[in-house]
Amino acid sequence: MQVSVAAGEGLERVLTIQVPAETVETEVNNRLNSLKGSVKIDGFRPGKVPMKVIKQQYASKVLLEVSQELMQRSFRDAVSQENLQPAGDPVISAEDLALGQEMKYTATFEVYPEVELKPVADLSVEKSIAAVTDSDVDEMLETLRKQRSSWATADRASADGDNVTIDFVGTVDGEVFEGGSAKGVPVVIGAGSMIAGFEENLAGLSAGDESSFKVTFPDDYATKDLAGKEAEFAITVHKVEAPELPEIDEEFASLFGVTEGGVDALRKEVASNMSRELDKAMRAHLKNSVMDALIKINPIDVPTAVVRQEAETLKQQMDAEKPSGRSVESLLDEGKRRVQLGILLAEVAKLSALQVDPAKVSERIEEMGRDYEDPEEFSRYYANNPQLMRGVETLVMEDMLVDWMVEQAQVTEKNLSFQELMNPTAS
Repeated sequence: MQVSVAAGEGLERVLTIQVPAETVETEVNNRLNSLKGSVKIDGFRPGKVPMKVIKQQYASKVLLEVSQELMQRSFRDAVSQENLQPAGDPVISAEDLALGQEMKYTATFEVYPEVELKPVADLSVEKSIAAVTDSDVDEMLETLRKQRSSWATADRASADGDNVTIDFVGTVDGEVFEGGSAKGVPVVIGAGSMIAGFEENLAGLSAGDESSFKVTFPDDYATKDLAGKEAEFAITVHKVEAPELPEIDEEFASLFGVTEGGVDALRKEVASNMSRELDKAMRAHLKNSVMDALIKINPIDVPTAVVRQEAETLKQQMDAEKPSGRSVESLLDEGKRRVQLGILLAEVAKLSALQVDPAKVSERIEEMGRDYEDPEEFSRYYANNPQLMRGVETLVMEDMLVDWMVEQAQVTEKNLSFQELMNPTAS
């Protein structure tokens, strides 16, 4: 077998493989001989069919089967001989094959990149530091009050935060459009549940008022016929309601399962939950910083076929519960990042020689099960599902590799408030 390799664009490789005619003929003859005792042809007794007749009847079919098997086998041997790591299936282009001729074909495919990691000590990592303060707890309690608020009729004009019940009719170019009309719809001003500009136009109106205003649908609006178009809405206000917040007292604390200790116990419970979420956020921020730094100092090309496959997997995960509206193309960048990290972390794992710690796996499963009604049943379910366990082991291994890299990296600490870390887009 003769093999030659040509480099295409990026990670593309083209293998040209030639299988000697003798090899093809031997394989065909062996296959035809194996048929001799089983073929049935009119005029001949079983096992007595001449080879010449068998060839006439079956040679073409057998040649096709042999060529397909030889391609698979020779391709596998060729990539091993050339130390190549194919990413995805090859595209085969073969010349017509006839008995007595060599088999020649090309296989075009992408390969995984060869990686030489830069020293881990070259990583520049940012570590965010934050703590939960009394004012953070106060703000969270206020948020909880708003979540438990009730509505009371307000005999005044509406304002931000009020619940306004309206009828509306929307038109575009003077025509009522589908889905643009409704009756008795409650809208909280400032909640962002309507398109931009709609809720703002409800402020300052009282029960019984009628009004009209124009707003423009966003360019990426889900209903393509409306995207980017200006619409006019005629509304009638039926009711204006203002939020009534409960007092923070023992009764309020009991709403959150705190039956002893009153408000002080509630504050401790809230602070504890906030600290736990803050720890997760700091950990996630550190992990992202490490991953960004790892890619930055180790820029690598990755196979486009694998990137697309990863993007398709991402879309499936997003659409598991309800359609996300995201296309595979919109997820290619994230897919590329995940593929890059997968390759780089595999190299870091080799370098570190770390092994997954079973104790950390158990801790992670226990942590994941805290929010479930029966944490022990949750843990048993994971322990009896090898696929789920592999997923947890992967997460634990990633955390261990992050810790290992942070120990050697150039780490800069950044002090942030609770809100800045938990709600970075709002700060």
